[in-house]
Amino acid sequence: MDIQNKKISDAEFHRIRSEVMTQWPTGKDVNWEEAVAYHKAMPESRDFSKKLIKAKKEGRTLIQPRAGVPVVEEHIKLMQYLEKHGEADLLPSTIDSYTRQNRYTEAENGINESIRLGRAMLNGFPAVNHGVAKCRQVVESVNVPLQVRHGTPDARLLAEITFAGGFTSYEGGGISYNLPYCKNVPMERTIRDWQYVDRLTGIYEEMGVSINREPYGPLTGTLVPPCISHAAAIIEALLAAEQGVKNITVGYGQCGNLVQDIAAIQVLQELTDEYMAKYGYNDVVITTVLHQWMGGFPADEAKAFGVISSGSLIAALSKATKVIVKTPHEAAGIPTMEANAQGLRCTKQVVNMLADQQFKDSRLDGEKEIIRLETRAIVDKCFELGNGDIAVGVCRGVESGALDVPFAPCRYNKGLMLPCRDNDGAVRILNTGNLPFSQDIKDFHAEKINERAKAENREASFQMVIDDVYAIGKGRLVGRPKY
Repeated sequence: MDIQNKKISDAEFHRIRSEVMTQWPTGKDVNWEEAVAYHKAMPESRDFSKKLIKAKKEGRTLIQPRAGVPVVEEHIKLMQYLEKHGEADLLPSTIDSYTRQNRYTEAENGINESIRLGRAMLNGFPAVNHGVAKCRQVVESVNVPLQVRHGTPDARLLAEITFAGGFTSYEGGGISYNLPYCKNVPMERTIRDWQYVDRLTGIYEEMGVSINREPYGPLTGTLVPPCISHAAAIIEALLAAEQGVKNITVGYGQCGNLVQDIAAIQVLQELTDEYMAKYGYNDVVITTVLHQWMGGFPADEAKAFGVISSGSLIAALSKATKVIVKTPHEAAGIPTMEANAQGLRCTKQVVNMLADQQFKDSRLDGEKEIIRLETRAIVDKCFELGNGDIAVGVCRGVESGALDVPFAPCRYNKGLMLPCRDNDGAVRILNTGNLPFSQDIKDFHAEKINERAKAENREASFQMVIDDVYAIGKGRLVGRPKY
């Protein structure tokens, strides 16, 4: 295995960069020195890292939507609407699917067709095709920070153009933008390509511009146990820190059980800080993000607002630094900007109401401890498999199933671990596969699932998994059978 968790040398970085920048003509417009000067001249209100640091210090939860359309003028209109009418603290530019697969010719066709037909023919903002100058038009159109959100296994050119374009946060990583998104991309390749993105971020940092990096927390978004997403987030944070990244937001997708979700966000902050300190990255600022419910949504908008409100409550009570907000149109597809703004205002109302409240529950400490034990077991096993090198170790960990993402489409993911809910709706593990758990942890999960099986008068089986995947759309959390 020819990768390692070591800062990419300047010579190697520039060798790779000479290839990356020729992938599409807009690459020629990137000039680091000019881009750094542009960032330094921007108002502080557009600085993602500073806004996160301030929110963390004040104990506030910021709200951020997902959104993106193909035509620059329409995208600006959308961003301004979400800032003004959605009261968004942070804004995204969600990138289209063609760009995510580096298919820039098709993205260009999509832009042209969108203009010709007067409606969006791409499911996002094709930033590479638009280039540096048009990205800056978007950045300058609003007064809050902008983040690139996408799903790209090879996001190098996209990073170059959007960083130069003034974006101050960038989502994704070699685990979280591979296993949940891709079928045939080897882990070694995405780890290597994302080391480039992180080194680019580190170079900007060394030149006086801090760009926030955010591993994608929810992974496949369906019944993902906290320990799986936490292990992936911590490993991606360690890989980023080695390349010089100084501001990292680790994330988690709402699973639905109040105690487990609050415990998960709090432990995610704690464990990421712990591993940063353990491996010598003492000057990295860590913040957290809670992603509202990523599974199936009810089609009824009133019920959808109920789901959105539950995620808002968890974000506020867990003291997540920010929350990624859903819309009442989730079941139907891409939302209108009006619906997107409604989801934001709903979330802000709940977050503001609970801002000064603390969550106390007798079950919280126990839930936090099991998440700690499980997450440490996975991360430490990956270090062991890599003989101390986490870049090597995570590739071997995925190959062996020591890190195993449920329902992932990637052929390199082992796919042995099976989750389902316990009798209280917390996500547990029906089949631990090759996860490196002690017998005590395995027994804990078996006991929790057997409690549910007994309560429902049935065997603990794969049918529980199926029932739980479909439950939320039917107004439930646990997929209980009808008798």
